[in-house]
Amino acid sequence: MVKGIDCSTPLTASTAAKIAKQGYEFAARYLVPSSYAWKRLTAAEANAITVAGMQLISVFETTANRPVGGATAGTEDGKAALNEAQTIGQPTGSAIYFAVDYDAQPKDFAAIEQYLKAAAEQIPGYAAGVYGSYSVIEEMFKRKACDVFWQTYAWSYGKKSEHANVFQYKNNVMVAGVAVDLNESYGGEGWWNTKEEEEPTMSQEDAEKIIRFLSAAWFAATTKEDKAEFNRLADEVRKAAGVPTKS
Repeated sequence: MVKGIDCSTPLTASTAAKIAKQGYEFAARYLVPSSYAWKRLTAAEANAITVAGMQLISVFETTANRPVGGATAGTEDGKAALNEAQTIGQPTGSAIYFAVDYDAQPKDFAAIEQYLKAAAEQIPGYAAGVYGSYSVIEEMFKRKACDVFWQTYAWSYGKKSEHANVFQYKNNVMVAGVAVDLNESYGGEGWWNTKEEEEPTMSQEDAEKIIRFLSAAWFAATTKEDKAEFNRLADEVRKAAGVPTKS
């Protein structure tokens, strides 16, 4: 389980660092058009959050009950979310959550399902997720409307879905001078950061040759310290070649 926050206030490098220092490992922020600039995640902010050592979770929300607009609204919002994700450099393979931020009733579930499925069609390469109450999470999981699930305690009446990748358990808490909601995640949440994948600086063939020499030195070593150092050097060579380390 990992602790994190979500907030509508854009984070600066300073506030992101202060939040991370308090033990929070991810920040969920709004992936919305420029008309919602007051809460919009930008590339600069995404980088500041990454530099602070936190992961990002992207959520799309314009109005609380937008998903009752069904497939038409989902198509529009999916296109908008894709544009924002590409603009800020969110990598494919991560998730975009779409918020159902009200006490949705069973009569709304069909429209919400249509909304989510339509939005998902517009974000190729990204996992589609839903934020909502216990009943929304349970029903959308059953209907296979999306891939990942973020439950809020609100309107959940003390129930917690076993399908939740993220769980929001408290609202409006001040952390580092910012009003945030508190969350915990359980894996598979589709978070991301702005770090670029580093290209290997050494071929695997050369790495294997060097490691053979280091292996011979390891067997010749007479102290634990020397053996540990040869292991460390071998792992550094593996990293340079993009090969998984042994330690």
